[in-house]
Amino acid sequence: MIDTAANTTYYDLPPKTHNQPTVDPVEVALALVQDLYDEAKNFADGEPIDSATMHDTVTALYDQIHEAGKAADALRVEAKKPLDEKIDAIQKQFNPYIQPKKGKVDLAKASLGEMLAVWRKREADEKARIAREAAIEAERLAAIAREAMATSQGNLAAREDAELLVKEAAAVSRFAKAATKGPTGLRSVWKASLEDEERALDWAYARDPDAFRALVQSAADAVVRSGMRMVPGFRVWEDKVMGGA
Repeated sequence: MIDTAANTTYYDLPPKTHNQPTVDPVEVALALVQDLYDEAKNFADGEPIDSATMHDTVTALYDQIHEAGKAADALRVEAKKPLDEKIDAIQKQFNPYIQPKKGKVDLAKASLGEMLAVWRKREADEKARIAREAAIEAERLAAIAREAMATSQGNLAAREDAELLVKEAAAVSRFAKAATKGPTGLRSVWKASLEDEERALDWAYARDPDAFRALVQSAADAVVRSGMRMVPGFRVWEDKVMGGA
C-alpha cells in the first residue's frame, strides 16, 4: 500500500497467529474429557473420601467432567446433524413404500396374505376331509380283505379276489396318507394359553429360577419407582445415589 501523503510504501502485516495450526474444537473437548478422566482415576483408587477438603475437590472434579461431557455431546450432536438430515430425507423417501407394517409393501402383503390364507385354509380343510374319508374307506376295504382272506382257504378264485381287495385297500390307504402331506402354503404355529396360574408359576420357577427372580424383581422395581412403598415379599427402602449436576 502506498501512502501518497507521506510518500512512503508499507504493507499490511498478517496477524501474529497466522502460523498457528487451526484448533479443532472436537479434539479440544475430547482431550479435556480424557484429562479429567485421568484425574478421576487418581481419586477413584479404591480409597474412600477422608476429609471435607477431599470431598470438595472430588465434587468439583465431578462437576467439571459432567460439564465436559455435556459440551462434548453437544459437539457430537452438531457434527452428526448433516447426517441426521440426510438420513431423515432418505427415510421420508422410502418409508411410504417399505416401512415395516405401514409401508405399501407390508400393507399389500398383509391384505394379499389374508386372501391367500382364506383360500389355503379352505384347500387344507378339503384335503383333510378327503383324507379322512379315504382313511375310513381304506379301513373298510382292509376289513373286507381280511375277512375274505380268512374265508378263501381252499378256494383259489376267492383267494385271488381277496388279494385284489388287499391291494385296493393298501392303495386307498396310501392315497389317504398322501392327501395329508401335500403343500398348502400354511404353516403350523404352536401356542400356549394360561389356564392354571399356580402350576404355571411353579413350572416357570423350576425351569429357570434366576430368570423368574429377575422378572419378579423387575416388576417390583417398577411399582416402587411409581410410588408404591409396600410390596409383598420385598423389603422397600430408600437409597441415596449421586445425581447428575
